[in-house]
Amino acid sequence: MVNSRNKGASAERQVAKLLFDELGIEFRRELRQYQQTDLGDLVCNDPNWPYVIEVKCYAAGNGCKPAWWAQASKAAQAAGMVPVVIYKYSRLPWRVVMPLNEFIEDPHDQTIEMNIEAFCYVCRERMST
Repeated sequence: MVNSRNKGASAERQVAKLLFDELGIEFRRELRQYQQTDLGDLVCNDPNWPYVIEVKCYAAGNGCKPAWWAQASKAAQAAGMVPVVIYKYSRLPWRVVMPLNEFIEDPHDQTIEMNIEAFCYVCRERMST
């Protein structure tokens, strides 16, 4: 448990740094996530930030797991925000999953996956309006 918690904390710090480098916005780990349910992994210092971020890092796998998306969606609903899962598997780049309806009207609640640079582009565009 401790090792997986350390791995998760390391992944969260890595994503926070990537987002800061791309967006110039500071993120910190949400330490209350260990005591309280329905919280994302990262907290943004910008009050206009619209996303709840769930970070996942595993040795092997394929794609965003439904349980991850459900966790992010539950936290986002509780916060009145948009869910995002940022994940990676060992030796693979970070991937980002978010609702397709961030781009087009989607009555089926589908998701779209992209690299972290594309996600940061979306963030810049959304926050500029």
